[in-house]
Amino acid sequence: MPEIWLSYGSTDVVLDVRAENLEKQIESGGVNLSDSEIASKLESLDMSKPTEFVIMEHSKTIQKIISVLLDICTKKSLPKPKFLVDKSNLNFVKNVLSDPTISISELDASQFSNANLIFIGEMEFDGLFGYNTMSTKLLRRFGRDNMLEAYEKREGNLPLPGYELQTMQVAKKFTDSFEISSIEIVANKTGVIDIAAGHPSSTFSLTKSLSSSAIHENEKHRVAIVSTGKEASNETLSRSLSSIWNCSSAIKEEGLVILLAECKTGLGSDAIQQYVEGRMSLDRLKNPSKYVDGLEDLLFLTEMRKKFGIGIVSILPYLYTKDKLEMIPFSGAKETMDYVLKTYGDRQKITIIPDGSHILLR
Repeated sequence: MPEIWLSYGSTDVVLDVRAENLEKQIESGGVNLSDSEIASKLESLDMSKPTEFVIMEHSKTIQKIISVLLDICTKKSLPKPKFLVDKSNLNFVKNVLSDPTISISELDASQFSNANLIFIGEMEFDGLFGYNTMSTKLLRRFGRDNMLEAYEKREGNLPLPGYELQTMQVAKKFTDSFEISSIEIVANKTGVIDIAAGHPSSTFSLTKSLSSSAIHENEKHRVAIVSTGKEASNETLSRSLSSIWNCSSAIKEEGLVILLAECKTGLGSDAIQQYVEGRMSLDRLKNPSKYVDGLEDLLFLTEMRKKFGIGIVSILPYLYTKDKLEMIPFSGAKETMDYVLKTYGDRQKITIIPDGSHILLR
């Protein structure tokens, strides 16, 4: 019986699948860069002037980039840069950067227009924008007044990760008006595949690297079990749902996809929170008068449920997942296997996707 380890929060859990039930295990692609190759791609950054790096999310990949940046400063005898971090990631970064001589402070939204800021983030796919780039991250974080325009430009009511969409123009227009720099990273579960530094309008070119390493042409599958592949992507339900969107076009009608996502910090979406608390009607989703954070995830989830079943292993209360969001909740990985074999038969084949945040099935 093959043992398959899938990420779940800060740890991994084992999924025992009999060989006769394993259809395939789909892994993310790409060749990882060495530290020296990463450093050479960051040479264009001018860190001789006062520089503040803004850490948009935490992950092992981001941690690797920070380490390389500090090594560059040491080798060039440059002062150590300052780091600004969102409140939600502050403790993580302080634990990683334990050097007391490094300045780490909370990011203030009023600092956004500071030309010395360099934003660091990992590029992924996005159901609303096609790609989750630095431009879309900054739009969601600092330009929420423009999010309704992006939402209204969506092409249908289903997620479209990995496509060039009109919604991206809203994000590009927003960031083009600021003199800022960014470091965008393309990664897989084991390391950095590609990296670019510059204005978000130029680092956007990494979408080609992401697509070439992540897109898999596949037949459709009846049952798939998906892990996000990294801790940062399964901290909230909203963030982890992207891994389902990335696999959705390869799931058969009336099939089943099961997501492993701890969701230790909750729903992560104002729209989903309002819905489960009875403060939002689904009637508002398609033509809202204002944008609420995470509106697209609630829309996509509502529409996807009409196509196939969605299960989840998480610590979220069943009141939310089962009663309100009509997902199938499981208490652990073993329970998912028991459910699949009981529902679909002992011979049912199952596809395993261990790195859903870095993969796109078509």
